Amino acid sequence: MDGESKTVQSSILPWPTSATAPESARVVFDRKELTTLLGVYGRMVAAGEWRDYAIDFMKDRAVFSVFRRSTEYPLYRIEKNPKLARRQGAYAVIAPAGQVLKRGHELDRVLRILEKPVSLVSI
Repeated sequence: MDGESKTVQSSILPWPTSATAPESARVVFDRKELTTLLGVYGRMVAAGEWRDYAIDFMKDRAVFSVFRRSTEYPLYRIEKNPKLARRQGAYAVIAPAGQVLKRGHELDRVLRILEKPVSLVSI
């Protein structure tokens, strides 16, 4: 090549981390949270209470919605909002009208409001 040497520059890009993540990063449920949510969902499906669910990942929160039928409004929304983690708790169960039924720091404790209490039946 005419005696000229071409220098090739390689640029190494860092792997994206939470510190370098773009502002468009979304809030998601991790594997443990999804296992807990789907466990409650499975029990309620077996009881005939729920039939469908939807998961939404947004910039500021993640939402797990449950439906009696897929064409209706959600019966409940389980939201994860990390901005409230140090204050009221990151997790909330919200009724169809928007009323917060339970809010807390631990997902399994917040989901207990959805479980029907066991009642004793006399024979």
